Formats: sequence, C-alpha cells, structure tokens
Amino acid sequence: MELIIFSKIDLIRFFWLTGLSFLIAMIWTPLLTNFLYKNRLGKRIRVDKNTPIFSKLHQHKSGTPTMGGVLIWVTTAVLTLIFNLERQATWLPLFALVSSGIIGAIDDLLNIRGIGAHGGGMRFRDKFLLYAGVAAVGAWWFYYKLGWNSIHIPGLGDYIIGLWYMPIFIIALVWAAFSSNEADGLDGLAGGIFALSYAAYGIIALSQGKIELALFCGTVMGALLAFLWFNINPARFFMGDTGSMALGITLGVIAFLTNSIVVFPIITFIFTIEGLSFLIQRFWKVVFKKKLFLSSPIHHHFEAVGWPEQKIVMRFWVIGAASAVIGLAIALFGKGF
Repeated sequence: MELIIFSKIDLIRFFWLTGLSFLIAMIWTPLLTNFLYKNRLGKRIRVDKNTPIFSKLHQHKSGTPTMGGVLIWVTTAVLTLIFNLERQATWLPLFALVSSGIIGAIDDLLNIRGIGAHGGGMRFRDKFLLYAGVAAVGAWWFYYKLGWNSIHIPGLGDYIIGLWYMPIFIIALVWAAFSSNEADGLDGLAGGIFALSYAAYGIIALSQGKIELALFCGTVMGALLAFLWFNINPARFFMGDTGSMALGITLGVIAFLTNSIVVFPIITFIFTIEGLSFLIQRFWKVVFKKKLFLSSPIHHHFEAVGWPEQKIVMRFWVIGAASAVIGLAIALFGKGF
C-alpha cells in the first residue's frame, strides 16, 4: 500500500492558495463585469431555424456579458507565476490554460461582433485545428521531453503504448475541450462541474506527492468559486469559450500529468454525456433525418421538456459530485492507495 506523500504544510499551502485565488478573483470581478457591460461584450443568441428550441429558451439571455472565463485563467496565471511556477508540474498546464484562453477570447470577440462564419465566431475547422495544435505541443513535450509513453489502468498497472501516446493525448485533450464547452449553456452548470473536477484532480495530485500540481488545481478552483458566485442564476456574466475550452483542455493535461486519464470520463461524467449527446444528435440527424433529443446537448433537452434551469443545474451538480467521487476512488485505490 502506498502512503500519501504530503505534509500539513502542503495542505496549508493548498488551502491558502485556493483561498487567495478566490479572494483576488472576487475583488477584481466588478472591474471585469463593468468593462464587459460598458463595452457591450454581451452574448448573441442567434435566431437559427436549425435550433429553434434553443433560440426560444435562451433569447432572454441575449446581451448578458460573456468572456467571464478571463477571470479564471488570468487570476490563475498571475498567482501561478508569482507563487507556484515549477517546470515539471505547472509549466504545461499553465501553457494550455493561457494559450487556449487567448484562442477562446478571440473566438468570443468575433462572435460578439458578428464577425466570421454563421453570423460570428471562428469556423469549427479553424477552432479544431487551433486547439489540436495546443494539444500537439503538449503531446510532443510529454513524449519527447518528459519521456512519457504509458497509460495507467487502475487495478492493472501501466501499459506502454509507445508513439500511440501522442495521438491519444491529442484526441483526449481536444475531446476534453469541446465536451466541456457543450456544458456551458446553463447558469452555473459548467463552473460547478469544473470546480468538482479540479478538486478531484487536486486530491489525486496530492496523493501522488505532486504538490505544485495540486496547488495549481487549488488556484483554479478558487477562481472558479469566485466566478460561480456571479454565474449562478441569474448570471451576471457567462464563461464563454475563453473559459470552458481553456479549463477543459487544461484539465486534460492535468489528467495526463497524474497518469489518470482513464478515469477522466468518470470524474467529468457530466461533460462526457454532454459531448456524447451532441454527437449522437448529429449522427441521428444525418442517418435517420430526424432528432433523437428535442434539443442538444442533453441539458437543453431537459429544458425543452419543461424542467426549470435551476433544477437541471442542481441535479447535474449532484450527478457530477457522485461521479467525481467514484472516479477519485478508482484512481486512488486502483494505484494501491
């Protein structure tokens, strides 16, 4: 049986940095929201004949500022650079967070201003290639610089997969980014699931003695909690691609750094079903020429059948908490914790 490799001082640092992140994010949120409202950086709800149910359900949210994710990744980046910059542990997740955050911010701005394809924003192909590029840099670094070439399967051990490590890494990170983005459609939903997921991976990192990585997770979690304070229904602002895509791809990097990518779909179960429901809906339309769900991803289906937004979010949080605990238990005990 392996012992947990952290001290009381490490725990104090973890909670201190988490609390500091929350406090700083809370302090500068009014400045950010004032800037977003003043410059009319509000979400555009387009009336689309292909998504009439979504447009009808969310038209009242049009104009609410988006790009709130900037609060999370800027706060995390600043505190990490000052208190927790460590080559082996935090360089890669910090790179993923900031680079993906910038890409998302550009996409959000294009969407708000109505610049680009389909009324505003980047083309899907361009977004896919940009985030795949970020993932490819990470895959190269893991394989060639860090020498990682195996995947840990809880209860069974490490399996060497050689060069296959790189395409698996890229696919996993792109999936993490886009599936988590699908959940960013209801007030508080994505933020709550992200907070639970980062908490789970922070505990995994602590159990492995990866203190700096755990501190990074705590920093993100603190900023997320501050964001949630203003994002719970009725939301003061939305996360936007600059938040959801960046947090998703960064969480994927952390999953690989802790060699626990196998439990990622369990810990992030809500993101998994959100992403799958979107893909299944697209498949159903192409093959059967009709919808399987009234609207997708799945949380919009529940809206369409009459569930209140708060009810969906709360129940998804409960499911997300349960799945995070299950995934955490598998990760810990599967390594002989």
